[in-house]
Amino acid sequence: MKRLLGIFAIAMLGGVVALGINNYFFTSSSEPQSIEEKQQVRFTNQELIESAQSDFVEVASRATPTVVHIKTTVETASNQGEFFDPFGFFESPNYNMPRQGSGSGVLITGDGYIATNNHVIEGAGKIEVILNDKRSYDAELIGRDPETDLALLKIEEKELPFLSFGNSDDLNIGEWVIAVGNPFNLTSTVTAGIVSAKGRNINLLRQNGGEYAIENFIQTDAAVNPGNSGGALVNTTGELIGINTAIASRTGSYAGYSFAVPVNLAKKILDDLLKYGEVKRAILGVRIQDITAELADELGLKEIEGVYIPDVVEDGAADEAGIKKGDIILSIDEHEVNKASELQEEISKYYPGDKVTVKLNRDEKTIEKTVQLKSKDGSTKIVTEVNREEKKALGGVFENLSRDEKLELKVRNGVRLAEVNKGPFRDKGIPEGFVITHIDKNRVYTTSDVVKALESKKGTVLIEGVMSNGEEEAFALRIDED
Repeated sequence: MKRLLGIFAIAMLGGVVALGINNYFFTSSSEPQSIEEKQQVRFTNQELIESAQSDFVEVASRATPTVVHIKTTVETASNQGEFFDPFGFFESPNYNMPRQGSGSGVLITGDGYIATNNHVIEGAGKIEVILNDKRSYDAELIGRDPETDLALLKIEEKELPFLSFGNSDDLNIGEWVIAVGNPFNLTSTVTAGIVSAKGRNINLLRQNGGEYAIENFIQTDAAVNPGNSGGALVNTTGELIGINTAIASRTGSYAGYSFAVPVNLAKKILDDLLKYGEVKRAILGVRIQDITAELADELGLKEIEGVYIPDVVEDGAADEAGIKKGDIILSIDEHEVNKASELQEEISKYYPGDKVTVKLNRDEKTIEKTVQLKSKDGSTKIVTEVNREEKKALGGVFENLSRDEKLELKVRNGVRLAEVNKGPFRDKGIPEGFVITHIDKNRVYTTSDVVKALESKKGTVLIEGVMSNGEEEAFALRIDED
């Protein structure tokens, strides 16, 4: 009897331990704070990535279920002269009518977070996500970043297949990759190619108005076409290593090369969009340019390496750390940089307030400086409340909404009118606390969207939104000619 009781006690103890482990991994109440943590919850108990595969069948079978088809409805085309669509596919050529857009996205967590390109969803009034198994969902736009052409969506579903992040820094020229997307509305298309170059800057984002645009693309020869935007670039171990973004073409169709945002850049941007609804961008505070053979001769350099600094921003992070005009940056925290685009990507991985070690060539001598990075407004602190960023226009002061505030008001997007001063908003009687969701039928997501929409308007402008109690309301705002 004692022996039976002993065995029973051991069995009970084993059950308690097993239950505790199960609860630790599966029922922890703490919500992961990053996308990689969300991925780890699943990978703790599943060996999805085993060994390198040369068989594309295996890689494609893992990647295809994670790539979604995105369909958008652009409600109006009042600003289509500025519309950026380097790699999308739009079915209707009539720019005076709502248009249907099509692109791709990648599931990056099991609970429905999706990475895609900003230009796939820009201006969309409705975003529909269709899974590989044909299930369809209305998607919520969590945030977008035109500077890297990335956006984060969310659908309400659980236990979805997803791709884990690889390490794009480890990619080698000549390495095999596959691209998965929905070109020309042909769903779940897989193509293969090699990495033909890294660190490509094709001046695509900056020429479309991106002041802090970062282009350090992975270049491949995997065949991609309009509609592949936002799709997955996957390595031979089945990991996500890039978001397909653009093609080099004179016709609008594939002509040999395509470009993807490297995942090491994307994951920081996507994490920021998840946590804050916007990107918390660190600034070094210098102007930079590539070192060419001509510049090296002009400067009397023995080696063509590093990134040249033609100017330093006064009172910026670099200036305060003692970096000078004419210095050459060789590395950031021991990561060598030989192109301006590589330097931009390295800095983009940090937050305002972070300290980095910058190795410099100054007068043929190697020196190091510790730099505390700043935000674009000169701060070394991260403003964690997304709705603290304020912008002003027409007597109104606007602030962004957090995701919880949007859920509480039951709106997909919106910007709060935080303060009403003398001007058209006060004249019309629009109260403080009113949340603007549309301006002239165009959705607004951030304070910048509101200011941009209003700064060029004259005459009557339709302002739609919800009151602080959730009731829908619309106002015809009169903006007088100057």
